[in-house]
Amino acid sequence: MKIVAVLTAYHPDERLAAVVDSSLRDCAAVIVVDNTPAPAPSLAGKLDDPRVTVLPVGRNLGLGGALNLGVGALPADAEAVLLMDQDSVLPDGLVAGLRAHLESDPKIGIVAPTPWDAAHGAAYNFGTEGKTVEDATAVITSGMLVRREVVDRCPFRADLFNDFVDIAFCVDARKAGFRVIQDFTLKLPHSMGNRQEHGVGPVRVRVTHYPPWRHYWIARNGVQYALDYDRRRPQGMASMAIFLARKFLSVACWGPKRAAQLTALSRGVFDALTGRYSLGYLPEGSYPPGVRDAD
Repeated sequence: MKIVAVLTAYHPDERLAAVVDSSLRDCAAVIVVDNTPAPAPSLAGKLDDPRVTVLPVGRNLGLGGALNLGVGALPADAEAVLLMDQDSVLPDGLVAGLRAHLESDPKIGIVAPTPWDAAHGAAYNFGTEGKTVEDATAVITSGMLVRREVVDRCPFRADLFNDFVDIAFCVDARKAGFRVIQDFTLKLPHSMGNRQEHGVGPVRVRVTHYPPWRHYWIARNGVQYALDYDRRRPQGMASMAIFLARKFLSVACWGPKRAAQLTALSRGVFDALTGRYSLGYLPEGSYPPGVRDAD
């Protein structure tokens, strides 16, 4: 199975070269979509392996927009695409393990490893201990191996900019008749923001801290996702309400600059419900398709 990696980059650091090298161990080629806005310099331009194609966008298209651009540049004979970000170096054997699942069942469209918090020595999701392989509702983008037919039929939601792009993609793939599975025996070291532990009496709570702009998109896209995919599913709507309530609570209890964070979350919810975007919450140089032209 010919696999081509599509890697999204945004102001990448020196880890980018290591991620590309680890991808080339098992992939025929790597396509790097560089979302770094011009005129800022980017280390992506220093990649010189002939198997690597760098697409210097010159602006930040967001995750969905960048993935669509990278997938559009896949060679015709690519049978699967490995989606990567700029700071997750692939361990030996991980891609081979993922590939084996795609080759074993043509109904499997997406297979992913378990994102692993190397700093804390634990999986990001609770309740994964002892699990092997399961069908999943959704998996994260980084490390996701996708059958070519899936990306040809299911575009990524560029209007979501960053958060919930992976979840919406997985739901669309399942609606198209493909299985989404996760292999819990394959671990991918991955960073999900500034994750810190806080104490509540004897209990330790792990909270991921984000800047206000990111909280805006988490809230806006969470509500948008619920409206688009869970409107007729009370359980799904309730799950999203609980997720956002926990986000508001964690920010109120432990977030830095709490007023700005809570304002961003509240604005995100309001904008999703009213069909608007607050462009001030886009990082400088960001032009995600379907967002700026919708306001």
